[in-house]
Amino acid sequence: MDKFVTVQELMEELPLSLVGETEGLERPVASAEINRPGLALAGFLMYYPSERVQVLGRTEMAFLSSLSESDRKERVARLCTYSNTPCLVITRGMEPDTDLLREADAAGIPVLRTRQSTPKFIAQLTTLLELRLAPETLVHGVLVDVYGIGILMTGASGIGKSETALELLKRGHRMVADDAVEIRQISEDTLVGSAPPLLQHLLEIRGLGVLNAMTLFGAGAIRTHKRIEMIVELEAWQDDRSYDRLGLDDNKHKILDVELTSLVVPVRPGRNLAIIIEVAAMNQRLKRMGYHAARELSEKLMSSMEEQDD
Repeated sequence: MDKFVTVQELMEELPLSLVGETEGLERPVASAEINRPGLALAGFLMYYPSERVQVLGRTEMAFLSSLSESDRKERVARLCTYSNTPCLVITRGMEPDTDLLREADAAGIPVLRTRQSTPKFIAQLTTLLELRLAPETLVHGVLVDVYGIGILMTGASGIGKSETALELLKRGHRMVADDAVEIRQISEDTLVGSAPPLLQHLLEIRGLGVLNAMTLFGAGAIRTHKRIEMIVELEAWQDDRSYDRLGLDDNKHKILDVELTSLVVPVRPGRNLAIIIEVAAMNQRLKRMGYHAARELSEKLMSSMEEQDD
């Protein structure tokens, strides 16, 4: 089991209260998906996802109440035979069925209750679990928010990432993380970066030392987290290397399972990296809106060449 949260942690972060015995609060929740066990209560247990949090709403509780006493005991007993079920959650503040509570207590499965409606609670629980159970990695770099675009600057140590971030802060943009960026994949195509707790708001500038960006520039100059949309790799200028001068092709770099637009920006004295990063962010916004300057230039050139041939 790679990542999990415990039932106890769910109780601490969500509006949940415990009903019945206190055993089983250390049970792990390793799946971000939620299940409503309507079919299981009806007796169909094939493909039953017992490893998920089981949420019983008004429909499930009404169905249990409609069963005869013998059928109800049989169904809840079978429901509670799975040892990997993290917990049962009853919504809308309803009282748990006596047989259900007894079988769950006997199996050591915690029964929790919330006053929220079923859809609202499932949405809140899913959001929490997707965030806490998301795959994550640690990347050496600087994450900044420029014109609403999350840009991850990478490159060798000392290449100028932190100095560029400092210049961007002075120009009114915001910093998320310096030196180390914790990246989580919260959905199939979305990466969110943040700073490790120990390094939040801190910026290291060689010759000056460690600075607190929030103290220097105010609370509006920092963000706790930001979606990453592109990567800018800073590298020392190499005279024998041919750099992209048109930008017709969008290069990609994969982090976790997500491919991001990637740019290589050569660094040498006289280049204003902060302005280049700003323009890269604005250009990325234009591409999202459907405008690609390099491709438009290519199309005009091709059209002009065709006219000359005619």
